[in-house]
Amino acid sequence: MNATRIHVEREGAIATVRMDGPDRYNVLDRTAWEALGRAVTELSADDDLRCVVLRGTGGRAFSAGSDIGAFERQRDTPEDVEAYSAAIAGALAAVAGCRHPTIAVIEGVCVGGGLEIAASCDLRVCEATSRFGAPIARLGLTMSYEELRPLVSLVGPGPVLEILLTGELLDAVRARALGLVSRIAPDGAAAVEGYALAGTVAAGAPLVHRWHKRFVRRLLDHAPLAAHERAETLEAFRTADYREGRAAFLEKRDPEFRGE
Repeated sequence: MNATRIHVEREGAIATVRMDGPDRYNVLDRTAWEALGRAVTELSADDDLRCVVLRGTGGRAFSAGSDIGAFERQRDTPEDVEAYSAAIAGALAAVAGCRHPTIAVIEGVCVGGGLEIAASCDLRVCEATSRFGAPIARLGLTMSYEELRPLVSLVGPGPVLEILLTGELLDAVRARALGLVSRIAPDGAAAVEGYALAGTVAAGAPLVHRWHKRFVRRLLDHAPLAAHERAETLEAFRTADYREGRAAFLEKRDPEFRGE
């Protein structure tokens, strides 16, 4: 059985992380989970990037999640289970913590660990016939806290429990109603719409995008905001990008942000 490979492609300020195992719905074994985490971590550190797109290969799936066929080898003993769970947690943390805006381009099915990856992204574009779910109750295994966190943060506990307890697959309309996806494209057009969205995002001020990502996630923590956190919301006004954006507005032209 061919293992899914993780490929990184770049075009200008937009990078693509591709899960490449189309003959098996882009399932991920432990090695692939670890490679996904490394790839996104490296891209996050690259100041020349403005947006990261995550997608599967082949058009049939974003990802069907973990490779069940590899469980006997990789997820059997307690030590194996712990190492495998750490690989998943590391990959999801890397996606959620990426400094650059992230977009999941979803073609076909997006289930299990694939759904967790997509939920860890900032935006999600799917096709009209895409399907979403996590029928893991049929396998007798659980999602860890680290795997549940992006889903619960995105749509809340009720929808997550509906997904887990029923094991049913949701269509794109239902997924959008729950907040699982941001946009629905016609079949075959998710990539076109996703990269158009990535271009729009990449044209924005990168420092502002990074701040907003951090501010939004901080608000999920209901602890009172510290004085230095409130002060950070004013730092954008001290940047060259702010001066460029202000000048471009007054001069009625498109801004050219440099991330400074």
